Amino acid sequence: MSEVFSADIVAARDSNRSLSGPWRRPTNLLIEQTYNSGASIHDDATAQKLGFRGGTIEGPTHFSQLAPLLYQLWGTAWFETGTISANYRSPSYEGEAVRAFAAPMGNEGADVAVKKEDGTVVLEGGASIGSGDYPSAVYSKLKRSVPLVSARILAGAQVGMRTSSRPVMMGFDDHFGALYPFTLRQKLQVITEPSSWYEEGALTPWGRPLMPVEMISVLCQHVALEDPFPVSQPVIGLFADQEIKILAGPLFPNEEYGLERELIALTETPRTECMWIRSRLTREGVVVAEATLNQAFLKASSPLYQDG
Repeated sequence: MSEVFSADIVAARDSNRSLSGPWRRPTNLLIEQTYNSGASIHDDATAQKLGFRGGTIEGPTHFSQLAPLLYQLWGTAWFETGTISANYRSPSYEGEAVRAFAAPMGNEGADVAVKKEDGTVVLEGGASIGSGDYPSAVYSKLKRSVPLVSARILAGAQVGMRTSSRPVMMGFDDHFGALYPFTLRQKLQVITEPSSWYEEGALTPWGRPLMPVEMISVLCQHVALEDPFPVSQPVIGLFADQEIKILAGPLFPNEEYGLERELIALTETPRTECMWIRSRLTREGVVVAEATLNQAFLKASSPLYQDG
C-alpha cells in the first residue's frame, strides 16, 4: 500500500475481510460554485435557507476515501475496470469526520459505505471490478423510482435527449468554470486520500499519472450548463445517486476524451424532481468510462412550487 496510498486501513476479524479506512475531514471546494448565476447547495447561506446545517460536501468527494480500500482488495484492476455505485443518504459538512468501509462480497464485488462518527450513513452502495454482475445501487434505485408525470421544474425535458460528442480534457491547472471553481492541482492539495500515482510526473504501471475517481465526475459534469436539458430557474439541485464505471481505464490527466451525455429518466419524490443523466467518455471511439447521475432538484427552492 505504501507506494500508492498512505491511508492506514483496518481489516476486521470477520469471515469476509471487511476493511475500514481512517477518519477524514473533507474540504468543501464548492463554496463558490454558482449555477446559472445563483448560489448552490454547497454555499452556507443557500443551504441553510433550505434547512441544511451549511454548505454540503459534494458526494463524489467521498469516493476518494474508498479508493485505498478498493485498491487493497483488487490492486491495479481497480483503476482499470472499477465501479462505484452509491446512494447518497445524508449530507456531510466541512469539519465533520467521516470514514469509509468496504465489505467484500465474492471476488469482484464489495458493499461500501461512508459514515459519520455517530453512525449516520453519508453514502452506501457497492463497488466492483470487471464486467460486473454485482448489483448496481444506482440502477436498482432507478427501477424503484416514481416516474415524473406533471413536471414543473423539468417541464420540457424528455427522456432520450442527448448531446453530441464534445472534446474534454483535465490538465493539472485547467479551470472548470462556475460549476467547479478549482483545478486538479488544487484538489490534490486537499484530497482526502493522497496518492503518489495522482501527482504530476508520476511513474505508474501505465507510465503516467492517474485521474482520481472523484475527478471523473468533474470531467463529466463541468459542462452541464451547456446541456440542452430544460431546467426552470431559479432552483437548487443536489446529487442523490451516482455511479462511476471505468470500462477501459485508467483515465489520465492531460488526455483528450470525447464526452456524450444523455437524459435516461425523469422521476420524482415528494420533495424533488429528478433528472437522470448518463455520461460516456470515449477515447479513439472506445467507451472508457460511464457516469450515471441522479440530480434531484428541490421543489422548495423553486417558485413554481410556492403555491403548492
